[in-house]
Amino acid sequence: MFGIQRAIILAAGKGTRLKTFTQHKPKALMLIAGEPAIARVIRHLVSNGIHDIAINVHHHARQIQEYIGHGAKFNANIYYSYEEQLLDSGGGARTALDLLPSGETVLIHNTDIMAHTNIQDLEQTCPAQGCALALVPNPKHNTQGDFSLQNGLVSTAQPTPYTFSGVSVWRDEALLTYPSQTKFSLLEPMREQIEKQHCTGMVHRGHWFDIGRPRDLIQAHFYYSQEAL
Repeated sequence: MFGIQRAIILAAGKGTRLKTFTQHKPKALMLIAGEPAIARVIRHLVSNGIHDIAINVHHHARQIQEYIGHGAKFNANIYYSYEEQLLDSGGGARTALDLLPSGETVLIHNTDIMAHTNIQDLEQTCPAQGCALALVPNPKHNTQGDFSLQNGLVSTAQPTPYTFSGVSVWRDEALLTYPSQTKFSLLEPMREQIEKQHCTGMVHRGHWFDIGRPRDLIQAHFYYSQEAL
């Protein structure tokens, strides 16, 4: 029996790091071995038992909505949170949460992250209050890292050998204390839960690509092309 059943995909960014790649197309629709990135994320979520998915959109929003539709081709229910003004990662997630059916936990997944994260295991580590972060060993673009792990709890104490992967599970109440339609980074509630010792971490050691970076976009395309052979 699957546990977590709801998710938010953050897809509103302008994809500025990809420059000309995203001039006429949103980052979410960048092709990875012939399939849009967001389609790969949705299929991964559905394979983990998540069928109610809210997507925040802004840059080339219509293109995303026209491709995904209401989710029938993915066996999912898709809800769209359109942002006239960008609300950043926290504000985007908090506002999109209002569109989902009620529940206790919700997954937040960046649209530009390509990884087969074990979502249900991550949900199992989430404390009764707070959140659980999927972490990766520091990549080349972030050698200083973000976090450390101490007895399963996320900490900012040095050394920081891990980087936030862009995938996390949240108890609803940890987000609902913030107002909807307000701009803030997801780092704000994250730091709050870390200080309260309500933030656990799980290290993901499989493949992981941040396709918001041209190098990772190319590497992800090659990896998934080989995987399909």
